[in-house]
Amino acid sequence: MTASPAPHRSDRGQTSELPNARLQGRSGGPLRGRVRVPGDKSISHRALLFGALSAGRTTISGLLEGHDVIATADAMRAFGAVVERTGEGTWTVDGVGVGALLEPAAPLDFGNSGTGARLILGVVAGHGITARFDGDASLRKRPMGRVLTPLQAMGARIVDSSDGRLPLTLRGTRDPIPFEYRLPVPSAQVKSAVLLAGLNSPGTTTVIEPEPTRDHTERMLSHFGAHLDISTDPDGARRIALAGRPRLSGREVTVPGDPSSAAFPLVAALVVPGSSVTIENVMINPTRAGLITTLQEMGARIELANRRDHGGEPVADLIVAAGPLKAVEVPPERAPSMIDEYPVLAVAASFAEGTTVMRGLAELKVKESDRLAAVAAGLAANGVDVRIDGDDLIVAGGNGSAPGGGIVATHMDHRIAMAFLVMGLASQRPVAVDDGSMIATSFPDFVPLMSGLGAEIGTADGDEPTGSAT
Repeated sequence: MTASPAPHRSDRGQTSELPNARLQGRSGGPLRGRVRVPGDKSISHRALLFGALSAGRTTISGLLEGHDVIATADAMRAFGAVVERTGEGTWTVDGVGVGALLEPAAPLDFGNSGTGARLILGVVAGHGITARFDGDASLRKRPMGRVLTPLQAMGARIVDSSDGRLPLTLRGTRDPIPFEYRLPVPSAQVKSAVLLAGLNSPGTTTVIEPEPTRDHTERMLSHFGAHLDISTDPDGARRIALAGRPRLSGREVTVPGDPSSAAFPLVAALVVPGSSVTIENVMINPTRAGLITTLQEMGARIELANRRDHGGEPVADLIVAAGPLKAVEVPPERAPSMIDEYPVLAVAASFAEGTTVMRGLAELKVKESDRLAAVAAGLAANGVDVRIDGDDLIVAGGNGSAPGGGIVATHMDHRIAMAFLVMGLASQRPVAVDDGSMIATSFPDFVPLMSGLGAEIGTADGDEPTGSAT
């Protein structure tokens, strides 16, 4: 069986939204089939962005057509690039080149996309233009200070923000100061924003990261023609030096499957008894593969088949079969390689034998929601013994079973919603989430894809769960 994605609604790639209503997952038969998850969100953002900063045409296939990425496409149009959807997942970008962006005539609305907002703060910071950044209620709560601090040191100026949160207006500089910046905490978004600002610098911009983070920006910079010198300092820190003012040229980009989206059918296949699922074309970049590593340590039956490269990124097909899981301790240094996957890992841990400890999750407190608190509340509402100790999440497993029966408050967070719908597919009672509409920000076809595998996900009916997470 193959699960086919739902059709797209418009030539801008806006897909059908889930209803602004309670959804629930309930147990049924095993999951079976082959699927492809949406294109990787990180790569999709960057493909549009570097296409706009390049001379000539960039052709992108497999682009994630969720709300977050569409917001980045709209921003690139506002800067003067010609961005067009030519088919399902296929887009072209006729760029304007580094240093030639137009000043947007209206505020840039990023919706719920923290990635888009932070990366494009870096773009604006390195150009002599002024842009106003805004987003939805959730994005307005998220801190931007870690990105804005180095950008201001390079010459950008905040025009009107009292606390470093959106809405804010940023005035870029035509000549970004050549800059060396050591990341105080691991953050691929901060690293990328600094490198993007440095693209238009007359000198070399260097970022030093004591702990490795996602390296998609570096890979794509090289793919589009920038010169980077990447080395390791004596203390083990990674040093990325970018030569400013390169001539970037349009390229072809094939977007691999998003490992963060693959996490949901992956964990579902592991915890629903009798399941056997193949997830095709998933990125397995080592800076993104922490969930696979952790699940394999837990005894998960995951085979990486048909390994190959797409545009400099390693990909593989994941062959997944259900089976027992055992508890592990997840070290804090693994967090950057799986930061978005902790909600669904916590769900997997609730079915494992023993108590799983996930350490060093401070970053989860400043995602789309306070994910650490939201995950703990959701698990507790579904009968799981869970606690937070500082920045650690501790989950007592049910040895193959979880009670379920709760209603989970998603706090407008797509990954919380999808993680707990997955939980309901294997728990003793259905699991409901209060709102499924925001799932469209990253995985517009989540429900039809999962349903194609045999999952029972739909609007909650009269058999309402009884617990509640707040």
